[in-house]
Amino acid sequence: MRIRRDGPLPKESILKQGFEKRLDAVATAGKNVLCGGLRGVEKESLRISPDGYLAQTPHPAGLGSALTNKYITTDFSEALLEFVTPAFSTTWEALRCICDIHQFTYSNLGDEMLWTASMPCRIPANLEIPLARYGASNVGRMKTIYRRGLGYRYGRQMQVIAGVHFNYSLPETFWPAYRSVLGGDDSAREFRSEHYLRMIRNFRRMGWIVLYLFGSSPAVCKSFSGSAAKLPSLNDDTWYEPWATSLRMSDLGYSNQNQSRINISLNSVDEYIRDLSNAICTPEPSYEEIGVKVDGRYRQLNANLLQIENEYYSPIRPKRIARSGEQPTAALRRDGIEYVEVRSLDINMFDPSGVNQNTMRFLEAFLIYCLLEDSPPLGEREIREAGRNHTSTAKQGRDPGFRLLRDGKEVRLRDWASEIVTKVSAIAEMIDNRDGDDSYAAAVRLQQKIIDDPEATLSARIVAELEKTGSSYFEFALGMARCHSDYFSSIAPLRESQATLLATEAAESVQRQKDIEAADEISLDEYLQQYFMAC
Repeated sequence: MRIRRDGPLPKESILKQGFEKRLDAVATAGKNVLCGGLRGVEKESLRISPDGYLAQTPHPAGLGSALTNKYITTDFSEALLEFVTPAFSTTWEALRCICDIHQFTYSNLGDEMLWTASMPCRIPANLEIPLARYGASNVGRMKTIYRRGLGYRYGRQMQVIAGVHFNYSLPETFWPAYRSVLGGDDSAREFRSEHYLRMIRNFRRMGWIVLYLFGSSPAVCKSFSGSAAKLPSLNDDTWYEPWATSLRMSDLGYSNQNQSRINISLNSVDEYIRDLSNAICTPEPSYEEIGVKVDGRYRQLNANLLQIENEYYSPIRPKRIARSGEQPTAALRRDGIEYVEVRSLDINMFDPSGVNQNTMRFLEAFLIYCLLEDSPPLGEREIREAGRNHTSTAKQGRDPGFRLLRDGKEVRLRDWASEIVTKVSAIAEMIDNRDGDDSYAAAVRLQQKIIDDPEATLSARIVAELEKTGSSYFEFALGMARCHSDYFSSIAPLRESQATLLATEAAESVQRQKDIEAADEISLDEYLQQYFMAC
């Protein structure tokens, strides 16, 4: 797609004339208008024993406090590590940081390893999966109770599925430049939030392409119970879907359908906050049957549709960094959307860090495309379409005859995906013009090759390997975990500055947890009552 550079466009016409006009508007705003955007990565990984079973050991002491360490924490389980990078101005910095965190973590794991896949290792029955522990403070106990509630609601096995989150924000200088070309009467904050919501709505419409391109979970170990048993059997130890891309992002294992009744509007920030807040304050009879505090012990934080905002599962979220003790919705209400969090990435089994620069570069360009493409409000029909496309791509996306729904009509995935990538390539060219290289365009060209050849997808490569070797999913993933462990043991030692940074953060996080525990002046019951006062 050619990027026109024939001078400014009439402001009143740009919004009405679609993607190409908005693309020209960005070009008109200047060569460096996309400079300074920020990228960050969050990556989950299960700790496993040398024989591939879920680790039953406490959080490694050398990693510090899971409550307060800003780089290394835990998610649902004590065994489910979560690595968090700061926000960086380049994909290389983000990748190097996530690699550094891996290397530091391995140096504190002893003989344990990190599971290299999204779908879990050999896992025990639900109650034998240890919940994450965060100490004796009110906030720490609340985090554990929230996870206990998730276990009651969805099953603990479901909660140890792991993934990668990609956080992205356009540069702050982009917004006034873009606004000056497009015009409008909104405040700067309202303008930025509205256009981030444009991006999010289109991601919901077209995010199935992320599952097709980067899905890496077409199979699952038979120790994973529930509805997985309804899948075809590949071998004695493996269930799979022949054309699946991402079982992680399918309805696999979700026996609880209550979330399907939660309709969260993405048409305005106020509507998003309203709907999410209502879900947190709306009782759900099936959760009331579980009980909240039974025999003096909390089973869940409350019996509402959502315990807290984070329980709402979505492939992408609007975000703002919250202040200490501030709820996510309160942060959004205060200052609007700051960045977006893409949550639909599987762990790349073939990459030691679980993610690479090509993936991040494509996602960045795709998100910018979602911002610039027409993005009317999402109605009920389109929401259903988007949900159907998402789920069916996760389970059938590589089927040569697979079709999506687009405005009520069937369309081949390959055709729609190629149309998207053609437009994304124009964004990539613009970014490369800024950087003076070809890295973003090359990342997009690679994805077009994968669209043209479904056998080149990560998911197809995994299935092919299992069929070729006769290995189970468990054996294959364990072999990859051992390879990645060897990789981080063999590469050059951490730079002294990074080793010191991560070790210092681990040590200081322990003291911060103690300080938080010492500062508590009210009971847990009082703390929770104050936290949920709005309900």
